[in-house]
Amino acid sequence: MTRQLGPTEVKRLNRSWRKLTTGRVCLLLESVSQPFNLGSIIRTAAALGVERVWLCGDCADPGHPAARKTALGTGRFLTVDRAPSLAAAVAAVRQAALRLVAVEQAAGAVPVHLAAVGGDVCLALGNEDRGCSAALLAAADQVTYIPQAGRVGSLNVAAAAAIALAEARRREWAGAEPAGGSVDNETADDEPV
Repeated sequence: MTRQLGPTEVKRLNRSWRKLTTGRVCLLLESVSQPFNLGSIIRTAAALGVERVWLCGDCADPGHPAARKTALGTGRFLTVDRAPSLAAAVAAVRQAALRLVAVEQAAGAVPVHLAAVGGDVCLALGNEDRGCSAALLAAADQVTYIPQAGRVGSLNVAAAAAIALAEARRREWAGAEPAGGSVDNETADDEPV
């Protein structure tokens, strides 16, 4: 019977996926100005094992009450650094030996499922309205976009970050299965295939 997992089971499941995680994933956020978006991105980043987030430009303050409320305290699981400029943030990414992949609907961008987002990578996202600056796009090793089949022209920056981060981890986990296989070994045989 399918049922929701309890807190201990969720911790055990997450720990088993963490053991399969070796790639370093970071974020560079350029002028993400809305505190709720920043808080949502931080929460998703913490859930997917992001180690560092660089903020540059006109980014919201992670300590803003709306950002803290949305992040639900998950900021303690990663490092958030405010860079004095985009150039300084890019230099920090290079110093960390990460590939810089900008997420933007831009000429020459490749779909996220074909982009080099696996392994040690820093995903870069830009402002809610303007997206990534020309300088950020020029600094990126690759530019990727999220294909959309609907009649909406773009995604919320927090949703785009979640999709790109999940794709980065999916690449790493492809073909892997956590220790024990099933979420609930006791009832695995009773569940329909």
